[in-house]
Amino acid sequence: MSQNRPVVQTKFTADPAPMVHDGTVYLYTSHDEDDAPEGMGRFLMKEWLLYTSTDMVNWTDHGAVASLKDFKWLNKENGAWAPHCVERNGKFYLYCPLHGNGIGVLVADSPFGPFIDPIGKPLVWQKEHWYDIDPNIWIDDDGQAYLYWGNPTLYYVKLNEDMISTSGEIVEDKTFPKREDRESPYHYQEGPWVFKRNDYYYITYASTCCPEGIGYAMGKTPVGPWEFKGYIMKPDRRSSGNHPGVIQYKDKWYVFGFNFLLNFRQTDKHHERRSVCVAEITFNPDGTIQELPWWEEGTPVNPVGTLSPYKRTEAETIAWCEGLKTKSNASGGIYVTAVHNNDYIRVREVDFKKGAKSFEVSAASVSGGKIEIRLGNVDGQLLGVCDIHSTGGAETWKTFTTNVKKVKGVHDLYFVFKGGEGELFNLDYWKFN
Repeated sequence: MSQNRPVVQTKFTADPAPMVHDGTVYLYTSHDEDDAPEGMGRFLMKEWLLYTSTDMVNWTDHGAVASLKDFKWLNKENGAWAPHCVERNGKFYLYCPLHGNGIGVLVADSPFGPFIDPIGKPLVWQKEHWYDIDPNIWIDDDGQAYLYWGNPTLYYVKLNEDMISTSGEIVEDKTFPKREDRESPYHYQEGPWVFKRNDYYYITYASTCCPEGIGYAMGKTPVGPWEFKGYIMKPDRRSSGNHPGVIQYKDKWYVFGFNFLLNFRQTDKHHERRSVCVAEITFNPDGTIQELPWWEEGTPVNPVGTLSPYKRTEAETIAWCEGLKTKSNASGGIYVTAVHNNDYIRVREVDFKKGAKSFEVSAASVSGGKIEIRLGNVDGQLLGVCDIHSTGGAETWKTFTTNVKKVKGVHDLYFVFKGGEGELFNLDYWKFN
C-alpha cells in the first residue's frame, strides 16, 4: 500500500468533490456505511463527509458535515449520494442528491458548516424519473453559474446568483449516446464534472458502464458543443464504478475517483463500499489529457508541502494507516479509535527542521499500550516509545509525554501501536516539542 491509494482508509468514501479554498483542498465525499449489504447497487448512504489537505498526501478527517436529516421535508434514511460544494460571495453551497427525491441545496458560512436548508424543498426534481443525481456546479468567468447532473442523461440548468434558485428551463444535453450504446467510449453514464483550462472547457464523467471509466470531452463554452477526446482512465473490472472530480492545486492538476480496494481487502464479495483515490494528470500541448493507468498501478501522488510537527496535529491527519477507524465525540470532534497491536499511522513529509526533543499525545484508554515513534517505515529508526496508561475511560483524555532522539530534516513519520489483545487506546492529537 506504499502508493497511498485510497486517500482514506478509516471509512468507506465515494463520489469525491474536491474544492480549493484559501490554499486548502476541501474534499467532500459521500459515505458508504460499513454494513452496506452484499451485492451490486445495494447502497447504504446517510451523510456527507469532509477531509482537508494542504499537501495532497496527509488528509484530516472532519467527520460528517451534513446528512439526510438536514432536509426536514425529506423522510429518508438512505440515499445520500454524490455531493458537490462551491463557494460564492463568502457562502458555501452544498448540493446534495437525495436519491429518488431530486437534488437539494444546503448553505453555510464556513466550508465546515453548519449547513442549513435555505429553501425547504428540492432545487431540482424531475419527478417522472430517478435521473436527478450527481450534481456539479461551474461558475463561469462572466459569473453565470451552471448546475449539471444526471444518469444516464446529462442535464444542465442556469443558476441565479443566489445559487439556490434556477433560471430558465432544464436542458437535456444530447451530445452523448444513450444508455443503449454502453460499449461506446463516448457514452456518458453519470458523474459530470466541468472545469476550464486556458481556452477550453472540459467535461469529465463516468463512462462506459459497467465497469465505468473516466471519459472526457472538450468544448469552447460551458455547455458545449462537446467533442469527445478519450479516457482519463479506462474502465477496469476491479471497480464497477468511478466518479471524477478535477482541481488545480499549487500549479498541478489532479483527478479524483474511487475504487473498491479496501472492500476487497476484507472480502471477495462485492459490497457498495468504495474508496476515494487521487492521481496527478498531465495535459498535452493541444489541451488533451494523457491517459492514466488504473488507480493501483499509477504513480503515487507526490507531496506539495510539508507538515510541521511543532503544531497540534489531529491524530486523524493520516497519509496511510492500517486497522484504524475514526469516530465523533459528543461535541462533534473526531478521534482515532479501534487501535490494536501492530496497527499504525503514517504521516508524510514531516519537517523537524533543527530537531525535536520530546513528544506529547492526547489519549484515552481503559487498557493502555505503547506508541513506537519511528522514521521511514514501521520498523524504521526508533525515536522513542510513549507509554499510554489507563485513563479510566474511552473518552477520558490525558496527555502523555516522552523524550525522543533528536531528529532533523524532513521525514515520513510512523506511529506503531503495541499492546495486548483488544483495543488499546483512542488518540486525539499529537505534537513534538
